[in-house]
Amino acid sequence: MSIAHAVAAAVSFTWLGMVIAISFIEAPLKFRAPGVSLQTGLSIGRLVFRALNTVEAALAMVLLVVLVADPPSPTVIVAVGVVVVVLAAQLLVVRPRLTRRSDLVLAGPAGPHEVDQPTRRSPVHYSYVGLELVKIAALVISGAAALAGA
Repeated sequence: MSIAHAVAAAVSFTWLGMVIAISFIEAPLKFRAPGVSLQTGLSIGRLVFRALNTVEAALAMVLLVVLVADPPSPTVIVAVGVVVVVLAAQLLVVRPRLTRRSDLVLAGPAGPHEVDQPTRRSPVHYSYVGLELVKIAALVISGAAALAGA
């Protein structure tokens, strides 16, 4: 196995761990902590996901550079391509919609005639979770295939 392929595997599995830890452990648990309001949880979530997405973009760049430097198998290339496309969809399509929705909650009601704030998850939230699941599968495949040299 080349150093580039080992780096690709390490980056894939590091990224995988970050997504699982933040999206599926930290994010839902913060809303169950005593004393954490919806507004506080959303504010924390925005900061955490902004940081995660920044690191994800950097990891995507590392993977792309490594793949260009020493092209691996088609399996790794396709899996990394899926990861990059999913991340782009999350950043460019889904996150802006989630941000607009959380802006409404964080702003609070403007007056007695204000439309009720959203109180349940939107379909956009579920699309983000669905994309996270696709990203997880693609990261597992890219990491395993890079390790196996497949």
